[in-house]
Amino acid sequence: MSNPKTTPAGPVQVSLPAEQPGAVPGCRECLGLAVKRANAWSVGDYSKVSDANVALRAHLRHSHEGY
Repeated sequence: MSNPKTTPAGPVQVSLPAEQPGAVPGCRECLGLAVKRANAWSVGDYSKVSDANVALRAHLRHSHEGY
C-alpha cells in the first residue's frame, strides 16, 4: 500500500487581499454599501464585509464606469 503525498510540491504563493473599494462622493448607493460594510466590520462579520465589497464593486462597475 502506498502513502500518497499530502504536501505541495513547491512553495505556496499567497497574495494580500485586494483593497476595499471606495464610495463615490455624492452617491447614495455607494454610501449605503460602505455603511453596511463598516457595520459588518465593527461586529466582526467578515462574510458580510466581503458581500458588501462585491456589491460595491459591481455597483461601481455598472454605475460609475472608469471610477
